[in-house]
Amino acid sequence: MTDEDRTLVEKLESLKTEHRDLDDAIARMEQGPYVDQLQLRRLKKRKLQLKDFIALLESRLIPDLDA
Repeated sequence: MTDEDRTLVEKLESLKTEHRDLDDAIARMEQGPYVDQLQLRRLKKRKLQLKDFIALLESRLIPDLDA
């Protein structure tokens, strides 16, 4: 594994942790008596951005089969 791959794996783990934390925060916020819809929308948008970036990093770590 190259240094670049190790860096990507570390970044990937960090992003997955943030994604899980956002998921928990969104769930708690939705269960509360008062929901700030704007904040909820922002958290969901950030969660989707993280999901897309995680998928991008994971695809970079998969070796090319054409080589």
